[in-house]
Amino acid sequence: MGNFAGMIVGGLGGIAILVLLIVFFSFVPVGLWVTAFFSGVKMKLSDLIGMRLRRVRPGKIVNPMIKATKAGMDIRVGDLEGHYLAGGNVNTLVDALIAAQRAEIPLDFERAAAIDLAGRNVLEAVQVSVNPKVIETPNISAVAQDGIEVVVKAKVTVRANIERLVGGAGEETIIARVGEGIVTTVGSSKSYKSVLENPDSISKVVLDKGLDSGTAYEILSIDIADVDVARNIGARLQTDQAEADKRIAEAKASERRAMALAREQEMKAEVEAMRAKVVEAESQVPLALAQALKEGNLKALDYYDLENLKSDTQMRHSIAQGSTDPKQLSQ
Repeated sequence: MGNFAGMIVGGLGGIAILVLLIVFFSFVPVGLWVTAFFSGVKMKLSDLIGMRLRRVRPGKIVNPMIKATKAGMDIRVGDLEGHYLAGGNVNTLVDALIAAQRAEIPLDFERAAAIDLAGRNVLEAVQVSVNPKVIETPNISAVAQDGIEVVVKAKVTVRANIERLVGGAGEETIIARVGEGIVTTVGSSKSYKSVLENPDSISKVVLDKGLDSGTAYEILSIDIADVDVARNIGARLQTDQAEADKRIAEAKASERRAMALAREQEMKAEVEAMRAKVVEAESQVPLALAQALKEGNLKALDYYDLENLKSDTQMRHSIAQGSTDPKQLSQ
């Protein structure tokens, strides 16, 4: 009975030891420490435990550290761990430092870390610094002084400038500045033919403007890939201007016509008003004659003389109008 109990206690103790070993090796990366030790990386086991406690994945630090040590670089573990905690890519950082060392490009750890934390790919920057990159611009439309539109496409060869990677403008700025330079150069040309005959003159003028100032790149060359003749902008503008002038003239003519019609209607209204006044005045004449006869201011002979004068006036008016009607002549 006692032996059986001892066996149970011994089995439980072995299980506990096994569990403790599993927990220990899962928390403490002993295998990673052994790899680092045989790779020549001076690192304590307590450093790996501290990384676990600081929630740093040891593999993200140890493996880049091994690469840096094999490359002959002197980098401290604390610097890599601090860069990792700051949100940087430690593996890319070390690869960039190794590539810069092999290419004899002056790049220290602090500058490389700043470039990486600024959001730029530091390894790609080193690669572009060694192997220049070609940026192709979209089709850029420009108009020469003779009014002909020219469409230009250029290829810009750039090299990364390590010193200006932090705070320097990117590819979009290079493309925009090259486009602006092409538009200015073509616009200063007297004829589109000169642009077609000497497309290299565009690249020379644009390259002399120092377009890479304040950017993360250094422009090595600007090559004109294609030049096409597009629309006749000058003729189109003249046509549009003539059409606009025509519409303005038509609008002014319509305005004058409307004013003339309004004036005609106004004059007709005035004539009608005058006719109405004449009719009203004529209607008052018989009353005035009757009143004059009644009061003795007008004698009967004077009235007859007035009627004869009136009839004679009407006859003369009818003769003047060419009328031969006896009734009108007798009236």
